Amino acid sequence: MNYHQYYPVDVVNGPGTRCTLFVAGCIHQCRGCYNKSTWSLTSGKPFTQEMEDQIIADLQDSRIKRQGLSLSGGDPLHPQNLSAILKLVLRIKTECPDKDIWVWTGYLLADLTPEQQEVVNHINVLIDGKFVQELYDPALLWRGSSNQVIHKLK
Repeated sequence: MNYHQYYPVDVVNGPGTRCTLFVAGCIHQCRGCYNKSTWSLTSGKPFTQEMEDQIIADLQDSRIKRQGLSLSGGDPLHPQNLSAILKLVLRIKTECPDKDIWVWTGYLLADLTPEQQEVVNHINVLIDGKFVQELYDPALLWRGSSNQVIHKLK
């Protein structure tokens, strides 16, 4: 998996102070997407064990308390991202059990493959649905268009 940006302290992508990772790879390629640079799976830089360790360390840092991790992109549920995302999510649930995990995806919850659903089984919130420019609403919280749904899973 590749990623584009990691923010160790973020207050925009989900509730509270969080860590946020923007991964590479998206098949949806929504018209009006604000993050087109993340569409290619080969864009960005490799997601390494060191980066995974850094996310865990940041989530455990008591100097700046984080509520959890936000995963966006690109699309964290792109088939080629699933193994790395599942590994990260499972590690967070084990080593940082008090942290929540939010995932943004263009896929619909009802249409997820078993492999995608395996990731979703271990997260707290899924924001699903493609961005639809005609339904764009800047007043929406944590989503870009009104068709996108915030699923509170746990």
